[in-house]
Amino acid sequence: MTQTPTAAATDRYVDQFNALREEREKEPLWLRDLRREAFDYFQRMGWPIDEKRDEAWKYTDVKPIARASFRLPDAPGAALTDEDIVRLLPFDEGMSRVVFIDGHYAPEVSRIRQPDHASVRRLKEAIQQDESFVHGHLARYSAPHHDASVALNTTFFRDGVFIYTDRPLSAPVHVVYVTSEHADPVVTYPRTLVVAGTNAEVTLIESYVSLGTRNHFTDPVTEIALGEGSHVTHYRLLLENTDSYSIGHVRPCLGPDSTYKSVVYEAGSGLMRLDLEVLIEGPGAFADLRGLYLTRGKQHLDNLVSIDHAKPHGKSRLYYKGILDDESRAVFGGTVYVQPGADKTDAYQEDKNLLLSDRAEADSKPSLEIYADDVKCGHGATAGAVADEAIFYLRSRGIDEQTASRLLIKGFASEILDEVGIEALRVFLEERTTQSLPRFQAGLAA
Repeated sequence: MTQTPTAAATDRYVDQFNALREEREKEPLWLRDLRREAFDYFQRMGWPIDEKRDEAWKYTDVKPIARASFRLPDAPGAALTDEDIVRLLPFDEGMSRVVFIDGHYAPEVSRIRQPDHASVRRLKEAIQQDESFVHGHLARYSAPHHDASVALNTTFFRDGVFIYTDRPLSAPVHVVYVTSEHADPVVTYPRTLVVAGTNAEVTLIESYVSLGTRNHFTDPVTEIALGEGSHVTHYRLLLENTDSYSIGHVRPCLGPDSTYKSVVYEAGSGLMRLDLEVLIEGPGAFADLRGLYLTRGKQHLDNLVSIDHAKPHGKSRLYYKGILDDESRAVFGGTVYVQPGADKTDAYQEDKNLLLSDRAEADSKPSLEIYADDVKCGHGATAGAVADEAIFYLRSRGIDEQTASRLLIKGFASEILDEVGIEALRVFLEERTTQSLPRFQAGLAA
């Protein structure tokens, strides 16, 4: 019998699942059951291809991922030094730095600052040492039956980062997930769990980096629980190579009067999907979501962002911007849900795209679903080339057309990058933006 494409895309993971049986025997029973539940879901539902492709995947075809064979690396494929890490990403001495190479913890380049009132450690250790606490949070905010990639992450993640504090953390935690060069395609499943207790403050930086140019697949899940009055600032940097694939999920759950601030920066990956789903579970919570994505060549980047206002007096702001060049494509889907009883909700979302090539394409679909009274909600989306009026204005002051275009592009990006509160990180992202648009490099660096 000939297999259907969907069956073939799921069955190749069975051997990987069975090969990890001995490793799973060392885990708590609840985690083994969770993995079994996740894998059963994946086998039953499969990837969103063919007849399973729904509206949420209308503009993004994941068949290149579904039909490829990826290997779980048995060990890190590269050894890095402190100097290597510093060349890749910005750090300062006060930060905690937690590095994983090909899914494996790299203690030689990690620097964990462990204050008395907080826990910053490997997720694998936290499961062993604080089993009941982790059990109460892991996979609560990103359930394995959400979709295929969440199910795969839940099935196969080996390690990740766990952060817990009930007070302000004095310094950021920078988590770095590195994929090194391999002869054959590999896959990693990063998992990050952050629990911010009452009135806690956490700054988290997540960076995804490729060392080589070969194809690989990254399937990360990040869960963030915010207690009453807590404040989490989250920077997410996608800097992988343009032959890689990435499907990421971020799930913040906001308690009463908490604040979640996110800045997403995407300049890598050939095929990328970010599924960011914010749940405002407590009254008076605030979600501030910013994003900048840069595409060139034949890159395809897809941001699916939803904000679920489940309680009254919540506030959300979503502001994403894209700069598209060559034959690249960017997709944005933003949905604000206002549930029954979530009165006095104040929500606004906007997506703007700057097209530097007439072959680039931007698809933007913001939407509102409102089931409560006395709310203030709005949305907007635009896509266009560099404005002729602005070019004319700058040229009238003696600036040539090429330089004027460069200045306008830099100004367009700075509206997002100026929100980065860590100076070294902001400077790094400004430089990375320059590198991502090579034909504008000289002007943007000025």
